[in-house]
Amino acid sequence: MPRFLIERNFAEQIELTGDSARLLKQINDEEGVKWLFSFLSADKKKTYCLYEAPDGEAIRAAARRMNMPADVIVEISDLRPEMFN
Repeated sequence: MPRFLIERNFAEQIELTGDSARLLKQINDEEGVKWLFSFLSADKKKTYCLYEAPDGEAIRAAARRMNMPADVIVEISDLRPEMFN
């Protein structure tokens, strides 16, 4: 499945609770996307998330349902140092 990097910019610091994480997983499942992991900026107002999804529109649909930003969505592929040994 294709992988995407999503940049999210928040007006306020974000804090994910267990309930919101469960709701996020439920919505992602319904939209056919899978959250792999995220990086959170030091000020807690920006995330960079790695997702698997059939396309960017599925990610946008899930973000709309969660009322979360999805400011930049980029399809990505792997490039690792060990690939060049």
